[in-house]
Amino acid sequence: MDYILEQPAAEILNALLPKCVEMEFYRALLESAAAEHAARMSAMEAATSNAADMIDRLTLYMNRVRQASITKEIIEVVSGAAAAE
Repeated sequence: MDYILEQPAAEILNALLPKCVEMEFYRALLESAAAEHAARMSAMEAATSNAADMIDRLTLYMNRVRQASITKEIIEVVSGAAAAE
């Protein structure tokens, strides 16, 4: 289609081309910032998951150590009572 323009096409192109380039550059900056945020979110999610796993392992280890200590004390008490008889 042919369009009737109030200004010559060259003037319109000269006005719009810098804005188009500026907007493409701005879009690239926004995408870069979004990618950085996504990478940070992914890293924080992995760190949170690893911390939760570590807490679970340490809790299990502490419970085993506590259980072993209690069992040892019970054995000592029973052994002392058996020796006293």
